[in-house]
Amino acid sequence: MRPARPGRPVGAVTRGTTGHNRLRRCDRWIAAVYGPLLRSARAGAAPLVVDLGYGASHTTTTELFTRLRRVCPTVEVVGVEIAPERVAAAKPYEREGLSFVRGGFELPVPRPPMIVRAFNVLRQYGEAEAWEHWHRLRAGLHPSGVLVEGTCSEVGHRATWVALGAEGPRTLTLAARFTGFGRPSDLAERLPKTLIHRNVPGERIHAFLADWDRAWATCASFGAYGTRQRWIKAAELLARDWPVETTPPTGGPGRWRLGELTLPWSSVSPRG
Repeated sequence: MRPARPGRPVGAVTRGTTGHNRLRRCDRWIAAVYGPLLRSARAGAAPLVVDLGYGASHTTTTELFTRLRRVCPTVEVVGVEIAPERVAAAKPYEREGLSFVRGGFELPVPRPPMIVRAFNVLRQYGEAEAWEHWHRLRAGLHPSGVLVEGTCSEVGHRATWVALGAEGPRTLTLAARFTGFGRPSDLAERLPKTLIHRNVPGERIHAFLADWDRAWATCASFGAYGTRQRWIKAAELLARDWPVETTPPTGGPGRWRLGELTLPWSSVSPRG
């Protein structure tokens, strides 16, 4: 791993594209799955969450703060951006528990965060660099912390993300608006950097998406009851052959009806 220059943020400036509710799908998943982690923080130590690379607007960081405060009223959220003008633009929106600072992958925060959300940050890097930054961010986490790294479309209708702990990647989640795709494999364009170039024959992620498309086609008749019911039935069918999460908080009908599907990282990880 390349050392950081003293006093200089680690990373490169992103395009900064953002918008209202762009990351809503990931926000609600974090709140449901890791709300208990945030509430487990010992008394007197407010759990810290970092929104890394929030872009040209404070919007998605503020939305994350609002949604996490509903499940953990003591949570503190820090938006971290490498572009100083973006930090300056966000400063007027600070409030108790919500702040914005300049920085990058070095995570310039006062204590190790329980959660780091990094969305649409690593797409501009090569696969080897993406793994490097995964390692760097995990090293900066609280011992019980989690990194949620992913990517989504400009309006958030297609998204995928990986949850990583100290031990490495744990799960892959794929999420979509029900009017935002023709078949599940359309989500391949939003796979994390470590998978997007692996969607080729012989790789696990390719096999998974192919099987999901087949399950989707098999369950076409359920589309008469709406795309949500078709998604749920396809998930049930897919779970016969793949270790799709089928119980809360990461799986089962309660998550599927939101247009989500989560499975262990090991089942789709790159070969070799």
